[in-house]
Amino acid sequence: MTDDPTPAVQENDVEATYVPVTPPSRSVDALGPAVEVVSAGNEVLLGDVLDTNTNWLCVRVTALGGHVRRTVMLRDEIESIATELRAVIAGRPALIFTVGGLGPTTDDLTLAGVAAALDVPLVLHPDAERMVTERYAEFARRKNVPFAGLNDARRKMARLPRGATPLLNPVGGAPGVLMRLDRDGRIAGVDAGATTIVSLPGVPAELKAIVDESLADELHRIFGDARFEERTLLLATHDESAIAHVLAAVERAHPDVYIKSRAQVIGSEQSNRITAAARGSDAEAVAARLDPVIADLIAGITAAGYEVRPLEDEG
Repeated sequence: MTDDPTPAVQENDVEATYVPVTPPSRSVDALGPAVEVVSAGNEVLLGDVLDTNTNWLCVRVTALGGHVRRTVMLRDEIESIATELRAVIAGRPALIFTVGGLGPTTDDLTLAGVAAALDVPLVLHPDAERMVTERYAEFARRKNVPFAGLNDARRKMARLPRGATPLLNPVGGAPGVLMRLDRDGRIAGVDAGATTIVSLPGVPAELKAIVDESLADELHRIFGDARFEERTLLLATHDESAIAHVLAAVERAHPDVYIKSRAQVIGSEQSNRITAAARGSDAEAVAARLDPVIADLIAGITAAGYEVRPLEDEG
């Protein structure tokens, strides 16, 4: 087997001088527009509800050619939400999702937190009020709710941060909310867009419907027609340290591709997996980046003495 060229640490080396270098494949240019997800939900933090929304949004953003830079889960507290959002906005991601807390009850406080972060009041939005009215009329016709029309709790879902735009919720009652910010972090109308905030309900079916049906144009504006593709190699060793030097060498040679070893439990029966991922303007551009990476990985791992094959060759 090929020896790992990484030099051994001598006893007199000063460990504090070691600083890992971020591979160039983790750069913003390689990963695409940055996205952050801020979720609020006491029920999730109590362990009563499993958060599947964040995972779904991460998969969706990745497929669109962007990257989720960070996610956070907060309690349903206005100041906690506002403080977190101010910090996120200061980092100027292309898109911020807030998740949960748009409903009619007293613990649905996300929009109050968003408004506080942006230093604007919550105001009754006529289009949002119409959306909520129409949805509850439909629910009443289906006998899903006991009465149509708005009460104070339902009208609460139509109160948005001033300057925001409601997004139709095709499944539930609470509209999604769209806010485009200027470079100073202020809501600045439909033509601004240094950062976009999208507030989504926490019910998974509602969140997915708004993203897929009501947010398509905004997502295209942010991500364009970029394509993302990931390829997987199966490796006949569970010890990722044995081939780390191969991955590092290929990573240096192809800085626009994200290479990751997905380790299994040592001693398990499953093969280790190595993934190579890239984004580009079209399928041909992505293939031009990935084809040589896969070839170099196979050659390097084989030279190191380990069996490796593409996932699609399995079985």
